[in-house]
Amino acid sequence: MDADFLFIRKIKQGDETAFDGFVRKYYPEILAYCKYHCADQRDAEDLTQETFIRFFKHAASYHHRGKAKNYLYTIAGNLCRDFYRKKREIPLEDTELNSVFSPDSEETEHVIDKLTVDQALQQLPEAFREVIILYYFQELKMTEIADILNVGLPLVKYRLRQAKIRLEQLLRKGGYP
Repeated sequence: MDADFLFIRKIKQGDETAFDGFVRKYYPEILAYCKYHCADQRDAEDLTQETFIRFFKHAASYHHRGKAKNYLYTIAGNLCRDFYRKKREIPLEDTELNSVFSPDSEETEHVIDKLTVDQALQQLPEAFREVIILYYFQELKMTEIADILNVGLPLVKYRLRQAKIRLEQLLRKGGYP
């Protein structure tokens, strides 16, 4: 029996230590995943907490069929997509950025590089962006990505290859907004 199966069984029985152990096991990975979808640390933490809340809320009906981590990534991905859709509706003023960063600091350059990559990633179709984040930033195996996204391995390989090509084109051209 795998550890996740035992965690889930104990969680369904109301074991608080199992809740705690499960969260401690997966919280860092899910938080890192949420950070790639939203720039603000607090938003990422909120999304991560909401992921676990939803998992535990539906734990009674959850049937363990592999890795619970994949299910957590699915929940987190859906929450991040919803958050991103809501966030796009709120415009960010340039004056806010200017007040935070001085033009000559190294930190500013690092942030600009990260923003450049983030903006280029946002230009990719959602399916390509998701594969890039899971593969490069979360360092998941392609088979795990296929499980999380509920698609075949060949499709994951295709999306990753196409995403890399498009991302490279965007970064070379500066074709992001």
